[in-house]
Amino acid sequence: MFFFLLFSAHLQAVIVPIIFGIKSINKFKNIKNHALIPFGFIFLGLASMFEMIDHTKTNWIYIDHSSLFNWFFYTFLALGLTSLTISVIKNKFAIGTNIFLCFCSIVSYLLIDKTIALSLQVIISIFLIINWQRMFKDWIFIAYPIFGIIFTTFFGTNLSITGNQIWHVFIGPSGTISVITFYLVLKRSKNKLYEILK
Repeated sequence: MFFFLLFSAHLQAVIVPIIFGIKSINKFKNIKNHALIPFGFIFLGLASMFEMIDHTKTNWIYIDHSSLFNWFFYTFLALGLTSLTISVIKNKFAIGTNIFLCFCSIVSYLLIDKTIALSLQVIISIFLIINWQRMFKDWIFIAYPIFGIIFTTFFGTNLSITGNQIWHVFIGPSGTISVITFYLVLKRSKNKLYEILK
């Protein structure tokens, strides 16, 4: 029963972002670089897929380790967050900075340490929050830092400290809530534009 819950928690974290990615194709044309939005969602889904593959190597018990599939997880997470960030940015220097941070995050995992990659992803997330809030000014976006950063960090930290796998079940759904938040913000922005133009 617990394995089914754990597997389902991870599987939905793969399926939901990919569905949103497909639904976002040729949509949200009110956004500057709207073509990147589907990639952002799909990359996040692929990140979760590689996390699932990595778990098969550890019998679905969370182990804080470095591996090829764990690197793929962090890589696609960085790509997803960066794609969503630069989708709303017009300034070329800011776009270049975000791409550079993404590249450094991916490479640092391989050459230095996973901790560095994670730290760079925190910076990418901060840029995402600043730029999306500046663009959309939508109060529901507060759900992203709450569920996507605070709660997932809280659950992950408890999992690492206690080793109690029950915390593992909550990480995927918490991340999915943040993905749903992205899509809702985008949809609401399109509806607001429609109301203005109507």
